[in-house]
Amino acid sequence: MTVGHPKRLDAPEDFCQAAEELGIAFDPGDLERLGLFLGLVLDANRRFNLTAITKPDEAWCKHVLDSLTLLPYVIAAGAKRVIDVGSGAGLPGIPLAITMPQVHFRLLEATGKKAAFLEGLISVLALSNVEVINERAETIGHDHRNHRERYDLVVARAVGRMAVLLELTTPLVRVGGHVLAIKGRKAPQEIVEAKQALARLRCRVVEATRTRTGTIVSIEKTGHTPAGYPRRPGEPRRAPLGG
Repeated sequence: MTVGHPKRLDAPEDFCQAAEELGIAFDPGDLERLGLFLGLVLDANRRFNLTAITKPDEAWCKHVLDSLTLLPYVIAAGAKRVIDVGSGAGLPGIPLAITMPQVHFRLLEATGKKAAFLEGLISVLALSNVEVINERAETIGHDHRNHRERYDLVVARAVGRMAVLLELTTPLVRVGGHVLAIKGRKAPQEIVEAKQALARLRCRVVEATRTRTGTIVSIEKTGHTPAGYPRRPGEPRRAPLGG
């Protein structure tokens, strides 16, 4: 997928104010890069489906700001290796990578066209701390050499209900590491539904924090993931743990 060269989008005042309230101080060039990223995503969205949000000001809030709500958590964890599962348009991975050049990010995307688009984004944005993996989470979750329990943090946005998300993400994070999931208002209900999945996958919910744009659920991995998980490609969605 070829990445075009659309006009960079300027950050609206309400985005800058909300970021300031989060305690985010942008380095020189960050906002320009974020604006170029958003312009590239909205331009590509005309050719293939990346997002239902097409208005620039709304996209700054619901995409970029939503992604950056994870910043304090990544900083607090002292994370050096982070993987974004189901990255899609590069959210939340690319906004985080732009603002945290000292952290290495991997963007996991199973759809070839989207993965190719992400590769193009990385090139245009000149991001040296990001790489793309065109593969399924169920597959790399069993790659002990490169991925299984190799990451400090896993981040995920719009991947699926909590029980499904847990099976796709927790095998990748090291024991003592965390999964950070951006969810909606039904997050508390999903956590209750995922009780069996949490126990079986040896992890626990540390907190669920409501933000201006969503709910951040922080999950700590308390023990090694049992050998049988994740199950075969497609199985976690077809038959979520715990029903």
